Order: sequence, then C-alpha cells, then structure tokens
Amino acid sequence: MEYSIIFLVTIFLIGFIGSFVSGMVGIGGSIIKYPMLLYIPAMVGLSTFTAHEVAGISAVQVLFATIGGVWAYRKGGYLNKTLIIYMGISILIGSFVGGYGSQFMTDAGINLVYGVLATIAAVMMFVPKKGLDDIPFDQVTFNKWLAASLALIVGVGAGIVGAAGAFILVPIMLIVLKIPTRMTIATSLAITFISSIGSTTGKLLTGQVLFIPAIIMIIASLIASPLGAKFGQKVNTKILQWILAILILGTAIKIWLDIFS
Repeated sequence: MEYSIIFLVTIFLIGFIGSFVSGMVGIGGSIIKYPMLLYIPAMVGLSTFTAHEVAGISAVQVLFATIGGVWAYRKGGYLNKTLIIYMGISILIGSFVGGYGSQFMTDAGINLVYGVLATIAAVMMFVPKKGLDDIPFDQVTFNKWLAASLALIVGVGAGIVGAAGAFILVPIMLIVLKIPTRMTIATSLAITFISSIGSTTGKLLTGQVLFIPAIIMIIASLIASPLGAKFGQKVNTKILQWILAILILGTAIKIWLDIFS
C-alpha cells in the first residue's frame, strides 16, 4: 500500500474526528472509527483497507488509547482488583482468540461481527447506566463466574474487530453485576486495556497490522480524546448520543446489506 500525503492526512483526520466524538459521548472509539476507516478512504478516491486491516489498526490504537485512562485511575481506590482478575483473564483469552482467529475469517465475516456489536452499542447507549452508588467500595460483591463468562464472550467479539469492548462491558458491570458507577468506569478501563493486549497480540502474530496508519491513529487519538471529553462537558450529550446511535446503526445496516447483497 502506498502512503501519499493526502492519504496520511485523511487517516489522521479519521482518527482525530473519531476520537473526539468518542471522548465527547463516552463510547468506545473503535465502534466509530471502524466504519470510517472502512468507507471514507474509498469515498474520497484513496487506497482502501480490508476489514482485516481496519481491525488490526483499531486494535493497536485502542491499546494506546486506554493506557492513559488506566494510569489516571491507578490511585483513588476505584479499581476493583478481584473484578479485574476475573474479567481481565477471561477477556484476555477471548480477545486473543478473536484477534488470532480472525485470520481465518472472511472480510464479510468480520464485518458481520462488527454489525452485531454496532447494533448492541447503539442500543446500549440509551440503557440507563446507574450502579448501586451507595455501596461502600470494600463491600462490593458480584457473581465471579458470571462476570468471567460474559467477559470471555465480549472478548472474542471485540478481538475479531479490533475493539476493546468497553461499550458492552460498562452496562454489563452496572446493570448485571451491580457495580458502583465510579468503580465501573475505572475498572472497565483496566479490563479493556487487558482486552486490547489480547486482540493486538493476536493481530500482530497473524500480520494483520499496518504500522504506519496505526501510528497515525494513535497520535490522533491521544490528541483528540481529551479534547472531546472536555467539550462533552459543555454540550447536551443526549442529542449527540441520538445522532451517533443512528449513524452507528445505519452503518451496521449498510454492512449487513453489503454482506447479503
């Protein structure tokens, strides 16, 4: 693949816009950037990525994007180590299996998995996300094997498309496992970081990563995500969530139509 200046600038803009929006509305960046990488270069007449390449780029970008968040929460008592161990180990296994096993899938198969995850993401954006915030952190309990099983399933799907799965993990932790909100936000970051290690390793071992686009996406996300988070505090994010959910759902429908046409 040839990397012209226009092509590299386009990739940077995709990474910047996708990360800004994800930071603004608090949804995983890969669910936004996957269709942008898949469709925008082709729309403007540039070289196109395959679904495998898009997933590989996304996996590496997510790995670096989650490091900062985990580092910020390393102190303060919000990280539930037991939850991180049970869900982290499961999601690491699942994401590696998904990332490594995706080499045996067709582009249509990877796109189909994205379509399913994107639909779930669109719905989950409007599920009430309220944890049991009156529970002291040292008294939080949860079903360990249910947590591990759900994390394994999320990990496989996320590993295939190069995502980290935070958009599904957060509502699972809040609604199913009944984890307090602040603990969920901090702990889910640590778990998604572990997930991204598995999916990135699987993609790297199978040669599905294009390093130059991945590096550009990393730089763009590190700049744009904090800006989006700050901007999101000043605007009505409910309206943005509706717009984004419709766009994500529309993309998923387009992918399904492409697959079955």
